[in-house]
Amino acid sequence: MSSPAPKIAIAIVTFNRSGFLRELLASAAAMDTAPFRIVVVDNASTDDTQQVIEQSLASFPPGMVINHRLETNTGGSGGFSEGTRKALELGADWVWLMDDDVEILPDALEQFDPWMQRFKVIHGRRYDFDGTPFYWQAKFNQFLGVPLPYSVKTFSDEGYAVTNSGTFEGMLIHADIVRKIGLPDPRFFISWDDAAYAWLAAQHTEVVYVDAFVLKRKREQKQINLGVRHLNDGSPLFRFHVIRNRAYVGQYFREYGKLNRVGFGLGTALTLAKEVFRLIVVQHTLKGIGDLVRGFRANRALWRDRDWQPMDPADVPAALPPGTT
Repeated sequence: MSSPAPKIAIAIVTFNRSGFLRELLASAAAMDTAPFRIVVVDNASTDDTQQVIEQSLASFPPGMVINHRLETNTGGSGGFSEGTRKALELGADWVWLMDDDVEILPDALEQFDPWMQRFKVIHGRRYDFDGTPFYWQAKFNQFLGVPLPYSVKTFSDEGYAVTNSGTFEGMLIHADIVRKIGLPDPRFFISWDDAAYAWLAAQHTEVVYVDAFVLKRKREQKQINLGVRHLNDGSPLFRFHVIRNRAYVGQYFREYGKLNRVGFGLGTALTLAKEVFRLIVVQHTLKGIGDLVRGFRANRALWRDRDWQPMDPADVPAALPPGTT
């Protein structure tokens, strides 16, 4: 494997899914073109994740894989924040963010290359766990403050679609944009963090999906097909944060002068209704209602926090001097 310029670092966040992580690292080792670095953020896993990382090191050149274990579980949001920080500290020009339950396609960086000449926040396409194309193109509805899946229905004749939402299951972001908007916000813990981060980036540059397959999802989830979209099952932790974190999204909207309180409140009500629907139709229970209620109470408390501030771009590691590795 040979290392390209610019320097692309892959930031992987993992927690107690060593089997998926092993497969992901194996796919990274098989890439046609090597990344600059691979930062594995271990969110205080209690399984054999550390052994899996150590065993995988032999498949890579010395120093390429950075084993970055955290002392506490900071959630996906904290992991991606720390992974981005570490990647830029090491001198990366780009950070490719991904969960541990995907597989990298061998020619992924070659697929990204032409788009990196034009855009600074890029999402490639993914295959679903069954090998079918996973087509998720969402765009924030500015009035409601929610990203509506499949609101971007087709790629342009040039092979890309502009959006203002995104996912950490494959977002590729340039260091210059991170230095404008700050690191991913760890306060989200899980849910809304990636959509909000892409929205922030879209206030400064074009965020795009490109018609190029770069990843395959590996984890099968319980879900139903509604035609216009799929609904997966959700955990108690997810249910709490998906409602609580609406307040963080709203705070960022307000910071940029894009908050419509009436519309945003309606968007929160629709989000709550969707989660109740998910409980009934996908999980066949109402036992998770309490999680949503707790999330709503926490949501209201965050709206009342007068000391809230967005992530500070000054906290992002500065670019290394030219020629530094």
